Amino acid sequence: MENKKIVEFKNISKSFDGEAVLKDVSLDINENEFVTLLGPSGCGKTTLLRILGGFVEADSGAVLFDGKDIGDLPAHKRELNTVFQRYALFPHLNVYENIAFGLKIKKEPNDIIKQKVARMLKLVSLEGFENRKITQLSGGQQQRIAIARALINEPKVLLLDEPLSALDAKLRKEMQLELMWIQKEVGITFIFVTHDQEEALTMSDKIVVMSEGKIQQVGTPSEIYHRPANEFVARFVGTTNIIDGVITDKETVVFEGKKFKCNTGDRLIGDKVGVVIRPEHLEVVPRENGMLKGIVKSHVFKGVRHDMVVETRAGTSITIKLQVVQDKPIYNEQESEKISASDFLLDISDIDELDKVTIETLASAEAWDSETDERVAIKEIEHDIKKEIGTYPVTFTTAAGTSITVNAVVKQENKVESKLFREEIYAMNIFKKVEDIKESIALDTDLEMWANASAWSLVDGEKVEISEVKYDFDPENIKPGIYEVTFSTEGYEYLVSSTRPYYEDAEVGLVFSPEDIHLIERTN
Repeated sequence: MENKKIVEFKNISKSFDGEAVLKDVSLDINENEFVTLLGPSGCGKTTLLRILGGFVEADSGAVLFDGKDIGDLPAHKRELNTVFQRYALFPHLNVYENIAFGLKIKKEPNDIIKQKVARMLKLVSLEGFENRKITQLSGGQQQRIAIARALINEPKVLLLDEPLSALDAKLRKEMQLELMWIQKEVGITFIFVTHDQEEALTMSDKIVVMSEGKIQQVGTPSEIYHRPANEFVARFVGTTNIIDGVITDKETVVFEGKKFKCNTGDRLIGDKVGVVIRPEHLEVVPRENGMLKGIVKSHVFKGVRHDMVVETRAGTSITIKLQVVQDKPIYNEQESEKISASDFLLDISDIDELDKVTIETLASAEAWDSETDERVAIKEIEHDIKKEIGTYPVTFTTAAGTSITVNAVVKQENKVESKLFREEIYAMNIFKKVEDIKESIALDTDLEMWANASAWSLVDGEKVEISEVKYDFDPENIKPGIYEVTFSTEGYEYLVSSTRPYYEDAEVGLVFSPEDIHLIERTN
């Protein structure tokens, strides 16, 4: 039998000061459900709650309560009550008077009020507190009074706007269980707002994950946690590992260069995906038995479990020297020409393939008319570069005789080999002008090109992408000098939660089952 809908949000949109807070939100909430609106600050969850409560009016869309549009109904006439984050209790009234306040406004008979207050105090386990002042109560007790005051009016829906946020961790966990019990006892719908993922997973029948004014996923705690709809949900709800992967057939995904069986759904061969594996689904085994092999980089004891970071691939890095010089062009006043060039580096292995264009490019050689700034062709390049380590002069000359001489420095190849990950990376030291650095639009790409940086697998010779370029200077304010540039291939780290401890530098293996793999679309 299908559950009856009690609340329906239909295409709700809301903006404040021109900024959209809710964007065409639609959501159904059933009778007797404990529903949690979960998301980071500013995602729109409290605004959605306040629209339902009648405290904020939507810009567009409709809110149905028991099948009826309540958009024009004032807050006090809606069959729901709200427990606010700050509780909003009356400090000048005692506990009895606070709980009874709504019934007195309705002019209920005193004997009925007394019976209902007594029932509420029993429900929230505060019998005997009738005459206490609000200021004499703890935070948890005040929160229970706020819940009792809201429930005594017998609403069909109770709205709770982060009511546990002011409590300490221990009391908060106790109140989570208390709220769940109260909801089952009174048998009405609770709509709870929080940014605490653990709180949502603990308490809810249904979780609505929100981000940037939109609903990202609606589902049970198990569905949200084990089968997140996208990368935001996977990362926001709990801790997870997300690795780049590619679908190779109907039951196989490849990541870290290996094939693993999993449920690929209706995805197509060649689709790029995010591979989600939760830390507790990774089992640590002896290295030789691992589906993935790695090294423990960190370990934190969490009481029952041990949280570890296992690095299965560190990535391979190489650091080069970047010598930056101030451009000092040679001026041929008689011909009104200027010419400039920089020292440059060559690997011995590249000497056989040298040609005019390559030498001109490596030296950033150029000539121009000093009056019009028009480019002038370099007609001649003189050099005697040998296939031996050393420094060789190179002279660039225009047809008019304007020339400049720089040095070509021949060195051994600059390579780093990772035997553990069977990968090699290469890059050259480089000379560049200050202007080259400052005028670069995509400096990471240019540095990679200037250094001829590349990496490849020693297993099959396949190219490995350089994923990171790091340097120790500010490109906009760079001055002549020698700087370090590091090129790195991508590494992989996995968060692992285990009942057994493995300490730093331990060599381990990781195993998991096809059911532990969940695939999502990547958002970047």
